[in-house]
Amino acid sequence: MKTKLRIATRESRLALRQAEIVKQQLQQHHPELTIELIGMTTQGDKELSQSLAKIGGKGLFIKELEQALLTNRADLAVHSMKDMPPDLTPGLTIAAICEREPAWDVFISKRYQHLQTLPAGAVIGTSSLRRQCQLYALLPNIQIKLLRGNLDTRLRKLDAGEYDAIILAAAGLLRLNLKDRIRQMLMPPEFIPAVGQGAIGIQTRIDDRQVNQLIKPLNHFATAVCVSAERALTQRLQGSCQTPIAGYAHIQANMLNLTGLVGQPDGSIIYKSTRQADINDPPQLGIAVADDLLVQGAQAILDSLRGDV
Repeated sequence: MKTKLRIATRESRLALRQAEIVKQQLQQHHPELTIELIGMTTQGDKELSQSLAKIGGKGLFIKELEQALLTNRADLAVHSMKDMPPDLTPGLTIAAICEREPAWDVFISKRYQHLQTLPAGAVIGTSSLRRQCQLYALLPNIQIKLLRGNLDTRLRKLDAGEYDAIILAAAGLLRLNLKDRIRQMLMPPEFIPAVGQGAIGIQTRIDDRQVNQLIKPLNHFATAVCVSAERALTQRLQGSCQTPIAGYAHIQANMLNLTGLVGQPDGSIIYKSTRQADINDPPQLGIAVADDLLVQGAQAILDSLRGDV
């Protein structure tokens, strides 16, 4: 049996914190293990001048980590599940998904307490088309300005006065003990988060049975079920950073509920669908919600953004 595990992680403060969470959980279950964190800078961390949609999508945050797995320089990689493309790299798998933090987006500002109190012309920072379309639908008179960089960089840009407000994921702020920066939680049904947001995924080689067995206790059943439904939604819609797609699943009374969204980047059209199903078939629920969105008219939006029309 292995006595040492190597964890590949991005080098931002949040990514290292998430890797440390996985390390701590592993050591609780396997105190005999020696665990090493291997920090890496990804292409997505280096290229900050353009939106992710223009430079290749969120997959730019994982390629170097996946390469470390494929070349046996690491035994597992820790990712934010919202960064994981719907189609996984051959030979690799998501062996476990840890218990989710709140999936919501949050409103952060030095001057304003709530999104609805922003004046016309206020500048909001985000690099997400999903957030952009929902923001414009709620407040058509605001301005959206590109915001890239890790969490600390984004907060510094806000504090420097480059933006009136920014939108971030609640999970990152909570994991870094920055809850006091949150002014407002943006929650469903008014604001739908990214697929997989708030969940940490552990990626491994499919054929590495020892590591996969060691990781198994870290898998949180309810979170994995919900994220599975959300990712099936994205996969059916062939989603990427170029497509404003949102999805959030939760379990209530032993039933799985999923809300999906597709919108125009300018917020002029928003399609939503909510369905419920048994928790035993989350991918089928994701497909059903996606098909409902396509019937409503989402296909035209997706095709236009991909340049298919």
